[in-house]
Amino acid sequence: MYSISTKHERRLLWLLALTQFTIIMDFMVMMPLGPQIMHAFSITPAAFATAVSAYSWCSGLSGLFAATYIDRFDRRRLLLTVYALFAASNLACALADSFALLLVARAFAGITGGVLGSVIMAIVGDVIPVQRRGAATGTIMTAFSLAAIAGVPAGVMLGAHYTWAAPFFLLVALSLLIWSVGWKLVPSLAEHLNRRQPTLAQVLPDLWRLLSNPRHLNAFVLTFMMMVAHMLVIPFISPVLVANHGVKPEQLSWLYMAGGAATFFTSRQVGKLADRFGTRRVFRIAALLACLPVLFVTHLPNLPFYGLVIFFPFFMVLMSGRMVPMQALLTTVPEPARRGAFLSANSALQALGTGCGAWLGGLMLGNAPCGQIAGYGTVGWTAVAVAIFGVLWVSRVRGAQTKTPPRAGALPTEPVGEV
Repeated sequence: MYSISTKHERRLLWLLALTQFTIIMDFMVMMPLGPQIMHAFSITPAAFATAVSAYSWCSGLSGLFAATYIDRFDRRRLLLTVYALFAASNLACALADSFALLLVARAFAGITGGVLGSVIMAIVGDVIPVQRRGAATGTIMTAFSLAAIAGVPAGVMLGAHYTWAAPFFLLVALSLLIWSVGWKLVPSLAEHLNRRQPTLAQVLPDLWRLLSNPRHLNAFVLTFMMMVAHMLVIPFISPVLVANHGVKPEQLSWLYMAGGAATFFTSRQVGKLADRFGTRRVFRIAALLACLPVLFVTHLPNLPFYGLVIFFPFFMVLMSGRMVPMQALLTTVPEPARRGAFLSANSALQALGTGCGAWLGGLMLGNAPCGQIAGYGTVGWTAVAVAIFGVLWVSRVRGAQTKTPPRAGALPTEPVGEV
């Protein structure tokens, strides 16, 4: 464990949180920019979905395989090198003059983003004592709320008033600023290099055992399904609102700001409900309730804009509300000694599910002769069907710590976790 002052520790945590903020904003801002990107490159919703998916697929795979090499480098050097490449990938996105170049740039951004997520959490594990690691992780996680409340609305507004590339130029500027602070603030973190590093021949079998464990597999399937259900709908909200309902691109920022602000205040309350009533029960209720706004937004009637502003917080709260108890349940699945590796693999599966959901949703959509986007209703029903399957599947996700009471005269059962 490294010894740094409390002041240095606090500054380092916020630097890592801002780094995470740019990674999340980079992924999230792409979706509301859909109308401008589709118009700029004359592409279909399916092609746009491929660009969203390319980032997620590359992020998931790079995060998964980061376990094979991340411990072979000084954390400081790896963070600064990959973050510089992340800034370069965003510059390439902003300068792309063809859809093919944009697709390659998004894939490279996903590769760097997936590695950065792993490096950030490795630094937290190295520097922060275990008794304060929960609070430190909470600080890092504020990046999600900051991205939803400030980052995405700012990017949408820039894209509406200038060009779709403007948010990526902003990300380049922010990344360079954070990188220069990190050059001065992040200490050399190389103590782990003094330990014997496992060979690739040792790492890969361990990774396979982690992924093939039946209890882990049930949890990974749930994660994958719920991310598919999530991303079947989310990436196409902005293109559909603009093309089918006449919403102006500059108005989209108000919707995302309202939704992000609502989730900032409700996520903790949903977590408390999960602690009180059980993660499975709260997940099932939230997942079923979320089907209602999914069907509403995919079969949206013509509403005044203020109606959309009122609706969007309910949509975002219920969509994010089903993820909170699910994540809490998943932390109980692995043994404590394997929790970090399990959660890293689960994050990779989340990214892969995100990419598959966006890609499948795009395949179901098409352009009608009148210029509107057709097929969104079918996407909504598909997302609901996948989510309901997840509600049924969650009973198969078992924890490693608790056991079900044995029947009279029966032998003790295997650990199964919370009912």
